[in-house]
Amino acid sequence: RLLIEGNAVAEFASAAEAKGYSSLAEKLFDFPFVSGVFIMSNFVTITKTEQVEWDLIVYELREFVRDFLMNNEKAVEKLPEIRKTEVVSEDPKVNSEPVVPSEFDDQIRQILEEYVRPAVENDGGLIDFKSFKDGIVTVTLRGSCSGCPSSLSTLKGGIETMLTQMIPEVKTVVAEEL
Repeated sequence: RLLIEGNAVAEFASAAEAKGYSSLAEKLFDFPFVSGVFIMSNFVTITKTEQVEWDLIVYELREFVRDFLMNNEKAVEKLPEIRKTEVVSEDPKVNSEPVVPSEFDDQIRQILEEYVRPAVENDGGLIDFKSFKDGIVTVTLRGSCSGCPSSLSTLKGGIETMLTQMIPEVKTVVAEEL
């Protein structure tokens, strides 16, 4: 069964944020090592604090989520408002000015949807196209991609390489995190 209908997502950084929106996320924050919960159509991504290693908690969390989903009808009762984003880039050309659609937007979206998004979702993350301006593609990373040390290498080594080869006008790809 789907945890959330359609392409909606629910992301929480605390039990207080989850209150009234997701009883699953609220209960996950009862674990002292949980620092974030991201729920999409068919997966839950849990961010942990650095004080504990995954191998010590992964089975406990899997069992908890499985039991919760077996005993509760909904993982998300109400969708939270979408958070505003900020650009995460060292490139001074990247800024927060209003975005004007480009002639390449649809082509970039199609490449991301067809080639990139399935792999990113398989790892518990989400990537969305935000804009293309002056050769710079800006994407939004959420879920397990947000703050992940390997997301920069995936972004530059995989996504940027693919887009620059398929669309010569693309020069670089930058990410913003929620």
